[in-house]
Amino acid sequence: MEVRPHRTIKRKITKKIMVGNVSVGGDSPISVQSMTNTLTTDIKGTINQINSLEEAGADIVRVSCPDESSTKALQSIVKEVSVPIVADIHFHYKRAIEAAEMGASCLRINPGNIGNQERVLEVIKAAKNNNCSIRIGVNAGSLDKSLLEKYKEPCPEALVESAQHNIKLLEDNDFFNFKISVKSSDIFLTVKAYKKLSNICDYPLHLGVTEAGGLFTGSIKSSIGIGQLLMEGIGDTIRVSLSSDPVDEIKAGYEILKSLSIRSRGVNIISCPSCARQAFPVIETVKILEKKLAHIKKPINLSIIGCVVNGPGEAAQTEIGLTGGGQDNNLLYLSGIPHTKVPSSEIIEKVVKLVEEKTKD
Repeated sequence: MEVRPHRTIKRKITKKIMVGNVSVGGDSPISVQSMTNTLTTDIKGTINQINSLEEAGADIVRVSCPDESSTKALQSIVKEVSVPIVADIHFHYKRAIEAAEMGASCLRINPGNIGNQERVLEVIKAAKNNNCSIRIGVNAGSLDKSLLEKYKEPCPEALVESAQHNIKLLEDNDFFNFKISVKSSDIFLTVKAYKKLSNICDYPLHLGVTEAGGLFTGSIKSSIGIGQLLMEGIGDTIRVSLSSDPVDEIKAGYEILKSLSIRSRGVNIISCPSCARQAFPVIETVKILEKKLAHIKKPINLSIIGCVVNGPGEAAQTEIGLTGGGQDNNLLYLSGIPHTKVPSSEIIEKVVKLVEEKTKD
């Protein structure tokens, strides 16, 4: 019997594929991805951004390959980074072939956009020969004209039908090393499409709300869409699509996974919104701690509560807890047990020190 059955997520077990050295699907950890926004031909700049994304926790990084010079640059890029690289291919089948030959671990394509059957076969052959997986990327903003004529507008049925058509193209040519996405900027459309697709296929699903917006709005939209799918056990890899620094996408992705206790990285801060009862400046304290603890990678839970109403209870559930107390008698807890009193002026120093000590390798 589960200790907390209300927190149990029964994940759908999909087929497992490999994106470079990262397994996606099956019982693999749900991976977090992002995409570079540098010119791929700026090899040094792209490598630096990929390294920054990896440092933030990215498991997989996508790079745009709109032209031949970009796919040529890919060869130099993949040699200098350790995360698997997905080549984002728009329409030209030759770019997909070149990217596979230059070392891409995965091709993000819509096979229906590549061209005739002969061209699709050439792309599949290149993927097979170079141990390269494929992501079928269906997007509400670029549906086939025939589907728009049939359904009048983007809808869940249109996205799923497009996915099914592309799945058949690959399966008919004996290619099964692929994952699928059916994205829209509309949360309702996105969620419904993924649920429908999950019910009819066992391939790994790449989740995302596309073109979600800026850091604040996009993170909220993505949390709602991706979060509810994950809670229902749907999804094998995620990307939070933001008009922001790509590193923010990785941070937001991990926050979604942390919130659902699916996968943890770094410090999980539980803090109150503050009120007149606060014994120290909670909001300012949390902001400073977030910055000073950003380098921590090992998972740890930290509660910062401004008064004794909920403080001791939250501290009982975290490795380190701080509860505000009267007359500057704030109390630090370790694993729910009172540890030491600390004046407000020393909170930052003592909390940072404790977290660093607790997360030492």
